[in-house]
Amino acid sequence: MQLVYQTNNLFDAHLVKHALEDAGIPAFVFGESLLGAGGELPLFGMLRVCVPDMAKPEADEIVAELALDAGPADPISDDDEAPGFLPA
Repeated sequence: MQLVYQTNNLFDAHLVKHALEDAGIPAFVFGESLLGAGGELPLFGMLRVCVPDMAKPEADEIVAELALDAGPADPISDDDEAPGFLPA
């Protein structure tokens, strides 16, 4: 098994799993059962999506196309008014 995606977000892990399965690649989410023990375990990177060894190159392309980790580079613009200000 090869790791293709690691996250702490259950929704993203299953989104990746379903995208891979839609492409005909068997995918498995590991670490899901550990979420209930969050008080005693580190909470980052517990969820891992893995695929069979031979499917890794194609799976990496599919995961990259999803762009789950891509967020706005600058969520707060310099053009914004004072925080909390709504224009009339």
